[in-house]
Amino acid sequence: MARWQPGTGERLQAAALELFAVRGYEQTTAAEIAQSVGLTERTFFRHFSDKREVLFRGQELMTEAFLAGIAAAPSDATPMELVAAALDSGAALFPSERRAHSRLRQSVIDQNPALQERERLKMSGLTAAIGGALRARGVAEPAATLAAESAGMVFGIAFTQWLQEGEERSMSDIEHELLAELRGLTGTSPRG
Repeated sequence: MARWQPGTGERLQAAALELFAVRGYEQTTAAEIAQSVGLTERTFFRHFSDKREVLFRGQELMTEAFLAGIAAAPSDATPMELVAAALDSGAALFPSERRAHSRLRQSVIDQNPALQERERLKMSGLTAAIGGALRARGVAEPAATLAAESAGMVFGIAFTQWLQEGEERSMSDIEHELLAELRGLTGTSPRG
């Protein structure tokens, strides 16, 4: 078996995603994932606590990106401007060249209720982190929770649209359109 090399985690992720897509998540073992790239099961578990985590690695990077947008926003930004800043910052993690990978990953998640639950938990954690950052910026309740939930909702809808076959708009463009639609529904101006 091959010794440790840089990029081992990424290689395991790519192999796992392909095996999950072809064979199914439940039918694929951690040992099979490791063997497909010339590694041992033990090496797999040095990088991931279980095979589910292969699909959710990087969650903390996504949360950090959203929070960085809030932190970088002007001090007089409204709650919805903070949401827009968070979404803009997070959108950078979804360049067009990641779309095919993200579609494949989502197709695996969509076929497994336990993975769907894990995805919802991830989104709940992101929304909670955004809410905490908004409160730290001085946004009072219930505005902080409403804005954070709006950020999570807009991101979730945008991500679903971004994954659609034939979709060519950037994640940022989709999010901006959805924020405009949300503002239209609430009758607020871009400043509000």
